[in-house]
Amino acid sequence: MDKIKCECGHVNPEGTVLCEACGKPVERNQHIDGNDKSKLLNMRYEGSARRSQTYNRTIVDKIWNFFSSVKVGVWLIVLALIASGLGTIYPQEMYIPAEAENRDPAVFYEASYGLLGKIYYQLGLHNLYSSWWYMILIALIGVSLVICSIDRFVPLRRALKNQQPKRHSSFLSRQRLYSLSENVSKEEQELVVDRLKKQRYKIMNKDGNILAEKNRFSRWGPYVNHIGLIIILLAAILRMTPFLFLDDYVWVREGEQKVIPSTNGNYYIKNNRFILETYDEDDEKFQAAMEQKGELTHKNYQTDVVISKVVGEKITGVEPELEKVTEGSIQMNKPLKFDGYTLYQSGFQENEFSSMTFKVYDVNDEDETPLGEVKVENLMSPEKTYTLDNGMEVHINKYYPDYEMDNGEPRSVSKFPRNPAFVFEITDPDTGEKEISFVGIGKNIDATGENQYKLGIVDFEMRYVSGLTVRKDYTLPFFVVGAAIFMIGVIQGMYWQHRRVWINPEGNGIAMAAHTNKNWFGLKKDIEKAIADTNIKMVVDQEERERKEQEEQEA
Repeated sequence: MDKIKCECGHVNPEGTVLCEACGKPVERNQHIDGNDKSKLLNMRYEGSARRSQTYNRTIVDKIWNFFSSVKVGVWLIVLALIASGLGTIYPQEMYIPAEAENRDPAVFYEASYGLLGKIYYQLGLHNLYSSWWYMILIALIGVSLVICSIDRFVPLRRALKNQQPKRHSSFLSRQRLYSLSENVSKEEQELVVDRLKKQRYKIMNKDGNILAEKNRFSRWGPYVNHIGLIIILLAAILRMTPFLFLDDYVWVREGEQKVIPSTNGNYYIKNNRFILETYDEDDEKFQAAMEQKGELTHKNYQTDVVISKVVGEKITGVEPELEKVTEGSIQMNKPLKFDGYTLYQSGFQENEFSSMTFKVYDVNDEDETPLGEVKVENLMSPEKTYTLDNGMEVHINKYYPDYEMDNGEPRSVSKFPRNPAFVFEITDPDTGEKEISFVGIGKNIDATGENQYKLGIVDFEMRYVSGLTVRKDYTLPFFVVGAAIFMIGVIQGMYWQHRRVWINPEGNGIAMAAHTNKNWFGLKKDIEKAIADTNIKMVVDQEERERKEQEEQEA
């Protein structure tokens, strides 16, 4: 890499705009920060050499230069915002309502939103925030933040560390705040320095050349912001790993025990009871809400559960040995936590049949005296054949858990027993003849019209189904830490300003220049206090003076 040696003796890296030691402009590099088109110096990054402004030969240089551009970073953020907005048009797959007739995304989006919903699903927008291309976009934003920060932080730190009190005359005269005073005594200079010290300026004196500086730490505010954002982006990417984050859903029926999804089969949940409480319909405080909804207002959803863990070796086809981990109640906004997992009460379904009991009687018996009873248990997966005490055999020929007629044909809307219907085949033990009957809620149809036997519902049992969200999130501390660091950077850069005042001897007088990254009015007030009652002239805001001169010329 070529080096640039300044007349002050300091050796600067290639691409330096202002000498890191004395501030003298490097003539051939003034175009980099636009100083060649301005009377005043652009003090962005202290005129230090940035890699992105120096090299553009290899593919690595080109990639580095591409991601070091602030414009590229902004465009990546804009694209991420647009993509995130698209993901909010319809609910994401994980937020498909628990009460939806079919939670299969291939069916739900088209059924709920028509053609647009189908296109939304086919484009993969239903699972946007965990899609590979969205994660790549987030990762590219992180890469841009890292490269932008390194490209500017390292040279800026070096430039600020190497700066000297003595500055080149062209550097001082081209600062926004500048004044040249004659006949300034040494006592007056010492008085000004003492007053700047009282204003918490750090003083550096070298051969009578003064640099007064304070709040340099505020310059690192944006880079602290970047660190916070990078941690937040890393946390978002880590949510893709099942070791640190999972979000799943499980339906558990009363009395049912089943494995908790996304736990590698290590944990089981048993639903001992589901409780649904409603407000008193005679309570005046809730009558208006009930009238508006047309139903009772729910007060409490609660599932009493037992959580068990598999102990010993898991063998396929063999019921695992379970050990109770915990038990308790899961309520709305009162989750149950165990071993890093959290269970939330997210929904419920009611009026699901768990068992039905039928009697078999002779069609010619007006009293319908039962010849025997058939109890069909576990309507999720009923047995096929039942034998009565008198030897009569009842076989379930067809079973419709959620029966409805579709163009004259029976079908099941879902696999859940919400409206069960059966096609029974009854075998007479004496003759061996078979009869077909269709039985459901409010339905009892003789398939041939010549049946000798008939079935009727005598009893049934119903149960609740509890919908629980299973969540594990170890990424939350990363988000909290990242957000805290980001806010520290915001405060650091917003409430403090990096202020510098140079005082260099010029014959019998002094040249004074000052610079800050913002709040020029505050810097001027500091200088006014320091030079009060002295022969030192107040600094002139050269940018403001040029603007006024231009306005006068135009007028």
